[in-house]
Amino acid sequence: MSNGNSPEDERPIEDVSRDVPADVSEEARPSVGRALQQARIAAGLTVDDITTATRVRIAIVHAIEADDFAPCGGDVYARGHIRTLAKAVGLDPAELLAQFDAEHGGRPAPTPAAPLFEAERIRPERRGPNWTAAMVAAIVAVIGFVGFTFVKGGDDGGNEASVAEGAQPSSGESASSSAKPKKPADPKPEPSDSAIAAAPADKVTVKVSATEGRSWISAQDHNGRLLFDGLLKQGDSKTFQDNEKVKLVLGDAGAIQLYVNGKKIEDDFQPGAVERLTYTKGDPQVG
Repeated sequence: MSNGNSPEDERPIEDVSRDVPADVSEEARPSVGRALQQARIAAGLTVDDITTATRVRIAIVHAIEADDFAPCGGDVYARGHIRTLAKAVGLDPAELLAQFDAEHGGRPAPTPAAPLFEAERIRPERRGPNWTAAMVAAIVAVIGFVGFTFVKGGDDGGNEASVAEGAQPSSGESASSSAKPKKPADPKPEPSDSAIAAAPADKVTVKVSATEGRSWISAQDHNGRLLFDGLLKQGDSKTFQDNEKVKLVLGDAGAIQLYVNGKKIEDDFQPGAVERLTYTKGDPQVG
């Protein structure tokens, strides 16, 4: 006799794991910070290794790997750090940034660069004497002395110049009326922002202008000596020159316009992006 069960009731129980919704797999995906930490460990790198390679402070690396993005100074700068760390550990930055944006309300609008100045800066190496200021002071003193010498020499040598040119002063005329003193030669000025187009071929000359906002910048010469480290306000410019190369770190590259050896650099820098660049002599080229 039938016990009242239909044939369908005697089917084996199916594996319900195949019916798990797709969003469960999304929840199982590691967080942005966890993914960066796992990739770093898999690559055999320590946090110190990452800091040395990316110049992102150890405290910020630890915070990001713990999914704490507050020390980054905002979503714009957090995205920049995520992009930098992902490249360092061999991950695709686009996937991590998309995940970060989805978890933080979408891609943020550009924000001022001041927080990045505080969050991204690394304590610089021990500085030596400020030779740049000393050199500038010495050059100004030399230019002033040369200018005074030329003016003084022009006043004293007016009569001699007139005789050499064939102008014979009469007895009734004064020495000052017989011939005009030679105009003193203009002293050669030091390289300035306005003279960037005439940059010498045997040096590398880099002009940094904050045209779209303010940005922290750092500049070093070929020996690693620090030329400048500070905040460049909107509208300000700095010009650096070296015999071999100039190394730059731009805190907010989207706010900066570069001129290298008299030529404008047309790179598409993004707001909030941290860029590390090296320029050498000759045509503009990233070293």
